[in-house]
Amino acid sequence: MSRGIVEPDAVLQALRIVQDPDLGRDIVSLDFVKELRIEDGQVSFEIELTTPACPVKEQMHDQAVSAVSALNGVTEVKVNMTSNVRAVASPDAGRAPIPGVKNIIAVGAGKGGVGKSTVAVNLALALSKYGGRVGLIDADVYGPNVPLMLGVRTQLETDGKKIVPAEKYGIPVVSMGFLTQDETPIIWRGPMLHGVVQQFFREVRWNELDYLVVDMPPGTGDVALSLSQTVPVSGAVVVTTPQVVSVADSRRAVNMYKKLNVPTLGLVENMSHFVCPSCEHESDIFGKGGGELAAEDMGVPFLGRIPIYQPVREGGDTGNPIVMTEPESVAARAFLDVAERTAAQVSIAALNPAIAVVS
Repeated sequence: MSRGIVEPDAVLQALRIVQDPDLGRDIVSLDFVKELRIEDGQVSFEIELTTPACPVKEQMHDQAVSAVSALNGVTEVKVNMTSNVRAVASPDAGRAPIPGVKNIIAVGAGKGGVGKSTVAVNLALALSKYGGRVGLIDADVYGPNVPLMLGVRTQLETDGKKIVPAEKYGIPVVSMGFLTQDETPIIWRGPMLHGVVQQFFREVRWNELDYLVVDMPPGTGDVALSLSQTVPVSGAVVVTTPQVVSVADSRRAVNMYKKLNVPTLGLVENMSHFVCPSCEHESDIFGKGGGELAAEDMGVPFLGRIPIYQPVREGGDTGNPIVMTEPESVAARAFLDVAERTAAQVSIAALNPAIAVVS
């Protein structure tokens, strides 16, 4: 059979069979195909995804190679998988973007004690492990635990123009914990809280971040209001535990974000179940499935379950997050799965700004 001339249009047409499962469209119409080159039957191109945490990246690569290889005249196919996280457009033009930050992800909870800070820290680290450029703000001004959980003790400095964030595991971090002594209580009224939230966003030197994860105070108070009014939040991750009282408070948190015009990216069920390390018997200490049922009932995505695992608590107490210390553990894999789904929801919101992920 004679070799034909490979045309760019034929390559693009062949690639239309490759679908992004989260976005529900083919990679050509999504403009994911970049740098297409054809030379003597050799075809090369990039597939630029909207998240580095795509769970089907290898599958899409193989589908693309197979589709183009079937064209008459093609002798070799080279595909380079890359990513370029897109920013979610704010529906409110009054909320000016943060220079150098594409997406702000608020991690909140309707009540304290559900492991919100643990989820925020490990979510940020998981997104970073996938290749995202990630920063972390500890906006829980009354209980700033992020420095302890990351094992960072420092004082914030400036470069003459901006506050220079601390850094751990390659992630820039700011926290009220860097501005006070360990046991000094924060006794502030609303305007002072608003001011420090503004500083953390607009007076810190953030350098080209895909995701800025914000550990919010529990409940539905001043900081959430300040955040929603002053910066374009891409979405909120709400943390709950399975028991009824926690789920009920989480519903209030979702409704708060809805009223503030912040989409809920999804619910995370923390402390979901305990697996005995000796006999592998599973115990639902706080119940199980309440978060998923609540997410289904409210019409928001369910991002995953985090099991009760002693090293998660130990790592938080000693500054050794589980995602970094035991990346192959069941708990770390659960955090990585939550990061995948969170990044996917950000991509969906960026592509379809008119389609809210909260009902």
